[in-house]
Amino acid sequence: MKYDVILFDADDTLFDYGMAESNALYQAFAHFGLPTGAETYADSYKAINAALWKDLEQGRISSAVLRVERFNRLFAENKLEYDPEAFSDAYLRFLGEGTFLIQGAVELLGALKDCRLAVITNGIRDVQLSRIGGSPLREAFEEIIISEVAGSQKPETGIFDYAFAKLGLSAADKARVLIVGDSLTSDIQGGINYGIDTCWFNPLNKTNGSGLKPKYEIRDLAELLAIVR
Repeated sequence: MKYDVILFDADDTLFDYGMAESNALYQAFAHFGLPTGAETYADSYKAINAALWKDLEQGRISSAVLRVERFNRLFAENKLEYDPEAFSDAYLRFLGEGTFLIQGAVELLGALKDCRLAVITNGIRDVQLSRIGGSPLREAFEEIIISEVAGSQKPETGIFDYAFAKLGLSAADKARVLIVGDSLTSDIQGGINYGIDTCWFNPLNKTNGSGLKPKYEIRDLAELLAIVR
């Protein structure tokens, strides 16, 4: 076996974040009496949220700031009079219930049961633990590494140091470890920074214009088995 330790990104690698996000936004607006709000303001929210997550990756803001600031900006941009903090609390509660999976995730992790599997995510702690714990994948992982707990986020090396410590690994074990994720700037850059092999999950066949070179690229999760074996 080429790799016996697999670090999986969570969102848009194993879990369908887009579906969870859309559902949570709908539920939160409905909770505040505007059931059409998610459809009306989805594009605005996604643009704001994406920019803030990029800031998080680059260490310019914390996740605590992100979770409320995205709604501060959304409501200011669209002249909506809601309490951003209360709305954020509701949104995160609904997001934590979003256990939608990427096709093939259950089958893949079942086939990799002889490997040591862990999640490494920049997501919000309570949300990620809720989603993973409520999903069919809840027993699959030896460790769930979350940036809020680690005190560092992908692509920084600190979160990988934390993951290796939790898994009882040393620098000498790096050749055994593969990180799998959909984000070039977070997962792939993080793996490259740390000196472990990388697998870019690219189901939409996006063009890689980043200059980063993942060791592997897959369109379907099932393709990972041949790489690992």
